[in-house]
Amino acid sequence: MADLFISQEQYDDMVEKLILQVEDSGYRFDCLLCLARGGVRVGDIFSRVHDRPLAILATSSYREAAGQVQGELDIASFITTTGGEMAGRMLLVDDMVDSGKTIVKVIEHLKRRYPAVTDIRVAVLWWKAHSVIKPDYWVQYLENNPWIHQPFERYDAMGIEALRRLQQEKEVKSIG
Repeated sequence: MADLFISQEQYDDMVEKLILQVEDSGYRFDCLLCLARGGVRVGDIFSRVHDRPLAILATSSYREAAGQVQGELDIASFITTTGGEMAGRMLLVDDMVDSGKTIVKVIEHLKRRYPAVTDIRVAVLWWKAHSVIKPDYWVQYLENNPWIHQPFERYDAMGIEALRRLQQEKEVKSIG
């Protein structure tokens, strides 16, 4: 299983393709929910393009080994939103469906906690073959289940002092 490295330009292009795929499907969502952390960037761009409020549900399972080992899933008790009640047709966005366990549990959680939500569709950038669930919308299907290195993951294990050194190096290069 080879790793997949994604540049910022590739990432942005995939988000745009996903937005157009959902639009071209004819699905009209009443509320937009992203999963934090991975879905926040995707959800933010969906929100901007559609001029709709973005709701955020924090989840976490990849915390060990700089975020590369899946542990027990934590789902926040509440959704953060400025867009009113979660009701009607929901578009649930995330960066990927890996094992699929997070999406399955989140959908169960949403159905229990938000009975006014009548339909939930899932939109992701990557869908891995070993997933237990098939998303409604995806940009890239990954048969070999690679570890995906997204452009912002360079910050995962960086720490504040390494960030400070990085910025100092950039300043020295810009002067000289």
